Amino acid sequence: MADIAASALAPISIEDSDQFQRYIKRVPHGAVLVIAPWNYPYMTAINAVAPALIAGNVVLLKHATQTLLVGERLARAFHVAGVPEAVFQNLYLDHATTAQLIADKSFGFVNFTGSVQGGRAIEQAAAGSFTGLGLELGGKDPGYVMDDADIQAAAETLIDGAMFNSGQCCCGIERIYVAEAVFDQFVEIAVAIVNSYQLGNPLDSDTSLGPMAHARFAALVRAQTDDAISRGAKALIDPARFPANKGAYLMPQILLDVDHSMPVMQEESFGPVVGIMKVRNDAEAIALMNDSQYGLTAALWTPDLDRATHIADQLDTGTVFMNRCDYLDPALCWTGCKDTGRGGSLSEIGFHNLTRPKSYHMKKVL
Repeated sequence: MADIAASALAPISIEDSDQFQRYIKRVPHGAVLVIAPWNYPYMTAINAVAPALIAGNVVLLKHATQTLLVGERLARAFHVAGVPEAVFQNLYLDHATTAQLIADKSFGFVNFTGSVQGGRAIEQAAAGSFTGLGLELGGKDPGYVMDDADIQAAAETLIDGAMFNSGQCCCGIERIYVAEAVFDQFVEIAVAIVNSYQLGNPLDSDTSLGPMAHARFAALVRAQTDDAISRGAKALIDPARFPANKGAYLMPQILLDVDHSMPVMQEESFGPVVGIMKVRNDAEAIALMNDSQYGLTAALWTPDLDRATHIADQLDTGTVFMNRCDYLDPALCWTGCKDTGRGGSLSEIGFHNLTRPKSYHMKKVL
């Protein structure tokens, strides 16, 4: 973001003649409130804090209640580095106070990463204030494995995308669609991968899957999984392989015979469970991938760039990956659609959202 700041924030020159100088500047909003989430608490915060400061704003950081120390440590680091305390501050605010500050036009821009419910509360607080908002509210990100894909690579990457960080990734894979011809092969590899995991203490070097951030988060995923099984889904992972499965320690699970009437295929899980469905063709896969209230990322698996691009053009999502997933590229805009939110961070567009355009029309006196 520092490397591209000069070009992203450079004035747009329209005319510089003997008679006129006309150009558009990008000027800071003033005060930017960053409301950061508990998962990846340093990265998600710095992705908004750093470009907001570079763009000339002052920044106020409100971190999640589970990760308050992150806000303290970021503030300490910035202040030691020479950023004045008046330019970057860490705040401790409850929801009601935050909403009141937004409603009172205390900020020129609010950047929030969190739940749909939280995003709605911020929009309601900002209603009528004309405060700029950047909202990234989660997802139900799909993967599609086509009949010509590298099945081993697809299975390894998509299952890692579903289970990494115990599934607590904004762009983690939560549902997978696989072409009929390669379905059985994909599932066999996926099950073998998950069965190799070791659920346990993250400080133990043998552990490959740690606990979720809170027991109530694990309870939600268990409820989704149990509901799917009660509706006819088939669980492929034996609980006996994961004796630590209790409380915040949640075993990974792969579900077959799922459909879109099940919450596990529609509602955000944010945990180590993934449903896999068989599809007949690209059209069916596109329809299923788009059948979601969310639109953050989608991952396509094929060696055919033209085929992938044709499908990508039909997907309602913020980012489309080909032969990879669960990745944040700061050179590209991080954005979403539908209930995933609005706005965009990172890239040149991120700088544009953290500033406003201001036009200069200067007539020279000759």
